[in-house]
Amino acid sequence: MPETITTNKPLTIALSKGRILDDTLPLLKHAELIPTEDVKTTRKLMVDGPLLKTKSDSTRIRFLIIRAADVCTYVEQGAADIGIVGRDILLEHKPDVYEPLDLKIGVCRLCVCGPKALVEKGRLKEGSRIKVATKYDQLAEQYFRDHGIQAEIIHLYGSMELAPLVGMAERIVDVVETGGTLKANGLIEETTLYDISSRLIVNPASFATRKAMIQPIIETLREAVALNSAANTTS
Repeated sequence: MPETITTNKPLTIALSKGRILDDTLPLLKHAELIPTEDVKTTRKLMVDGPLLKTKSDSTRIRFLIIRAADVCTYVEQGAADIGIVGRDILLEHKPDVYEPLDLKIGVCRLCVCGPKALVEKGRLKEGSRIKVATKYDQLAEQYFRDHGIQAEIIHLYGSMELAPLVGMAERIVDVVETGGTLKANGLIEETTLYDISSRLIVNPASFATRKAMIQPIIETLREAVALNSAANTTS
């Protein structure tokens, strides 16, 4: 008798909008996880992908195209089985997810920065009080608390560099890639808190129940990362 193929519910992969999406797509292509539409231009938030088959069933891949800050939530809550998100978001929100693979894309660093004149005066002394603009409230508060500095955290969603220019904050905590925006606005790095790159994350329940589908994806992406790293080394 011919083998019976049944179709499971879609295997959902949450992709981060923004700067890491361009680097994510070649890795997905290597793993033959290609969206049916151009995810960089479509207005859709959910896009179909290929049909993956095992010996006994098949599963449609589905992509969610969402804000990086939301990827953790979708994966943690089980609305997505897999996600791709920066380590900065994982450190800030500490979601209950598996983190099986460093994709080595979206490489940057999370830094404390400030106006050049202030930073060059030297590190803040224990007991100092300052205002800090950031979207990384937990990480910023922890850093300054560990150094005995009383920091008033001002939460911003972007354009952190503007806060010191208008006198709203003495420091910012933000991701830095090239440092060009800092320099253009008269800011410099004071210290690096963490090196950042994008990570593959997996919902624990999904991994337990759909390992036959998810594990091959992890391994194929691992191969893609290795090839990408080798190409960057030789270029």
